[in-house]
Amino acid sequence: MTTTYTSYKLITADLQTSLSRVSEQPDVKRETEYYLSKIGSVKSVDDFFADSRLYNYVMKAHGLEDMAYAKAFMRKVLTEGVDDKDAFANQLTDTRYKALAESLNFAKYGEFATTFERAQKGMVDKYTRQTLEISAGEDNTGVRLALYFERMASTVTSGYSIIADDALAQVVRTAFQLPAEFAATDIDRQAAYYEEMLDLEDFKDPLKVGKFLERFTAMWELENPSGSYDPLTAFQSSSLTGISTDLLLSINNLKLGGR
Repeated sequence: MTTTYTSYKLITADLQTSLSRVSEQPDVKRETEYYLSKIGSVKSVDDFFADSRLYNYVMKAHGLEDMAYAKAFMRKVLTEGVDDKDAFANQLTDTRYKALAESLNFAKYGEFATTFERAQKGMVDKYTRQTLEISAGEDNTGVRLALYFERMASTVTSGYSIIADDALAQVVRTAFQLPAEFAATDIDRQAAYYEEMLDLEDFKDPLKVGKFLERFTAMWELENPSGSYDPLTAFQSSSLTGISTDLLLSINNLKLGGR
């Protein structure tokens, strides 16, 4: 059986070829063609939410499929944008929301938000990469985690950034052989531990990230010899981590349906 590290390296050794192969899959190609044919005509947040196919494409592109049901939540993210430091997306520890609001920055650019490359080719690139990672995870969740960590590592700025993303935290806990119960300990203590054990600047260096992932994949193999790990565990229910209780209560009061 191919090891987690070997599978990960086979994909990343020629990443562009791997991505091109994914982009030619019939379902991916179909959804991408639809997205590119329609997104330019979207002129507002309302237009965007009116087309569920576009909405779902964007949510998947940003790794937020599990939050697709929360349209009121996502409407608030897109309506407020990112320019104001108090904007909703900026209050969330999970950086995926800010990335989405930057990709479709209706708050700043209005009807021109979808004309930029980040809203078109950039979105397609994100969607293709997400599809690649999900597909890899169907065979080995450790490979999906490694690919995800490689992509997101440079966004980690503190121990709290790791805690806010269950997939990143899963990788780090596995690499350090921390028990699952560690995730239930005091958040400040977790963050302090991560910052003490890691030089977060290393995560901006691809070579050092690669070394860290060698360690992770080796530990993953030891902990998951049968491949019985639930492939969805680390990619669900992480999206609301880092939101204050007051903010959660205010979100809960939003009307359903994205309005």
